[in-house]
Amino acid sequence: MKYVNKSVMKKDAMALVTGKPVYTDDIAPKDALVVKVLRSPHAHALIKNVKKDVALKVPGIEGIYTWEDVPNTRFTTAGQTYPELSPYDRKILDNRVRYVGDAVAIVAGENEKCVDKALKMIKVDYEVLEPLMDFTKALDNDIIVHPEDDWSVKLPVSPDVKRNLICHDVIAEGDLEAEFEKCDYVIEETFLTKANQQTMMETFRAYTYMDAFGRLVCVASTQVPFHVRRILSHALDIPKSQIRIIKPRIGGGFGAKQSVVCEIFPAFVTYKTGKPAKIVYSRQESTVASSGRHQMQVTVKLGADKEGNLRAASLYTLSNAGAFGDHTPTTITLTGHKSLPLYTSNIKAFKFEFDGVYSNTIPTGAYRGYGATQGVYALEVTMDKLALKMNMDPVKLKEKNLIKQGDYMPAYHGETANSCTLDKCVDKVKKMINWYEKYPCKQVSDNKVRSVGLAVAMQGSAISFVDVASVRISVNDDGFYSMMVGATDMGTGCDTILAQMAAECLDTDIDNITVYGVDTDISPYDSGSYASSTTYLTGKATIKTCEMLREQIIAAGAEMLELNPEDVDFDGQKVYSIVSEKEISLKDIANNVMCYSNHTLTASAKEKTPISPPPYMAAAVEIELDKETGHIDILDYVACVDCGTVINPALATIQTEGGIVQGIGMALYEDIKYDKNGRMINDSFMQYKIPTRLDMGNLRVEFESSYEPTGPFGAKSIGELVINTPSPALCQAIYNATGIWFNELPMTSEKIAMGILEKELENK
Repeated sequence: MKYVNKSVMKKDAMALVTGKPVYTDDIAPKDALVVKVLRSPHAHALIKNVKKDVALKVPGIEGIYTWEDVPNTRFTTAGQTYPELSPYDRKILDNRVRYVGDAVAIVAGENEKCVDKALKMIKVDYEVLEPLMDFTKALDNDIIVHPEDDWSVKLPVSPDVKRNLICHDVIAEGDLEAEFEKCDYVIEETFLTKANQQTMMETFRAYTYMDAFGRLVCVASTQVPFHVRRILSHALDIPKSQIRIIKPRIGGGFGAKQSVVCEIFPAFVTYKTGKPAKIVYSRQESTVASSGRHQMQVTVKLGADKEGNLRAASLYTLSNAGAFGDHTPTTITLTGHKSLPLYTSNIKAFKFEFDGVYSNTIPTGAYRGYGATQGVYALEVTMDKLALKMNMDPVKLKEKNLIKQGDYMPAYHGETANSCTLDKCVDKVKKMINWYEKYPCKQVSDNKVRSVGLAVAMQGSAISFVDVASVRISVNDDGFYSMMVGATDMGTGCDTILAQMAAECLDTDIDNITVYGVDTDISPYDSGSYASSTTYLTGKATIKTCEMLREQIIAAGAEMLELNPEDVDFDGQKVYSIVSEKEISLKDIANNVMCYSNHTLTASAKEKTPISPPPYMAAAVEIELDKETGHIDILDYVACVDCGTVINPALATIQTEGGIVQGIGMALYEDIKYDKNGRMINDSFMQYKIPTRLDMGNLRVEFESSYEPTGPFGAKSIGELVINTPSPALCQAIYNATGIWFNELPMTSEKIAMGILEKELENK
């Protein structure tokens, strides 16, 4: 193949590295009203009165809006396919605030200076209520986060809002208790993972204006343009036909921009005033008033026979939604569905149960890995502990029970693993890191020890029976192609990857294909860039579209050659006769179609999927741990990924490296903390620590390709999978160095040092 499985440079690479104005704030109109939000200092309170008369007198202030000025409708900001599973529990502004940072008022003015001044002059009279900060005590608590009567959900997820319960379910197969009774070894462990923030470089931002026809136009840094249109329609109570969403380049999303975090505020201002408006979140706002990862408590129980064969498994997840329920019913399901199948293809019984609950903490949403990250951490560490209990090599226990190609996966919606090289991935990472030479650890000085850890993971490729993707490609004069996609490139390079597939199918040069970003007025509908769907699902739509377009080109060429379509073929440059020497170039076909012709040379196709083929990954890490300080240096992190056919090895490698670094941050550094009043105390990069390149040693990535028969050119997804292995791999490495297990993330240096000290005191 000419382009597929080749490291083609991203189409927007030069524009980005040369600093072209391509991002939202770069292209916002200079006369746009500046919009900012007054936020609650209380975790739970009722707003009795907002005094804004003095603030309105500040020169340049256009308007100040409170809960009394906005539509009285509830909606969800979760950008998911309709009907959403997330509850309709928000208003643009409400008279009840549910976390520190909740929106109280919208202020719009001619410039930032006057808006900042007005914000300080607004006086709010609050009736402060007791907050519910501990999500493990949320169920049936006397404090009800959402006591309103107009709370609703579009799909049955077994909610009971008066119990603070958003969703509940039990998925089971076999007689679990009977199987546990037969097991020679049984282990049960409970894990706590903290909330995390995506910390993408470009904070939340959007601008809005009314077009010449009186329609609301919103230009936003979003992963889900079509969902933004629907959500704005619900929130503002105006028809979707009156709203247009345009997506420019995105400076990172990682799931944060799968929620409509900021777009509603300038949209409301423009709808009220008719003037253009923009909002740009500060880093602090993007940290305390956004849609980070769900905090979760995960309990895993495993049972095995004397030979190390798993016979029974159960997993229970309690998920903290925070103040609102965005993405909670969907994120929580992945903790079990995308962890248990790693080992449960041959077990006799399993159960997966979950509860999603409200609290008065920062609202959560989508984050790369989307629940699988938390579930894989809990399951993998439990497997390591089970091996220790059995006096067995943990890697050998995992290899004995690993999912293999052709296995039935009862815990994964009953799908079959049609493509899987996870066993080969494990073999490769063991060789890459010299596993048995370094396992479990080596003392390198009085205080420092080097150790290794290994973990495996899986994810999915789009949401089966839900997601859809569409592509439209046209032949223009002179024979170049315009490719319209509804999928959102958020820095992953999906525009390039889809163009690679199209170029391969159309036998043309990739530079002959112009890919256009998403505009809901002209782009074909796509669910959006989330759930690891773009390469797999939009790629399939691309192939289907190209096949249709080739038929149109052949039909047009045959007519111009006065031949039957079955007597000609197309080689990307020309349509030629297979029975004579007649031929006509694509350039001539395209130009001739412009005059007295019924041929449109435009094709569009849509794709859905009844399955979600999992990509797989194995990874191993070598660390050096200082027993005096608890500090960890990552010396080497090796990974091997099975994402089917790798469409663009360079972009796939970068995706893997980036996901690993994010996972390391979750494992070792990122720790959202609240004071006694519910305020997040580490709300900037001075306190909220994320890893930099200086914190990493070697990062090495290889691929062990399977061939997914339902995927485009045999491809599966990669984007989310790659964040899932660091937490369990590092947890095992820390145990191998110290003899201490950590069932709570992050595993900070302070926790490690204190754990070592406590262990030493116990041994005295």
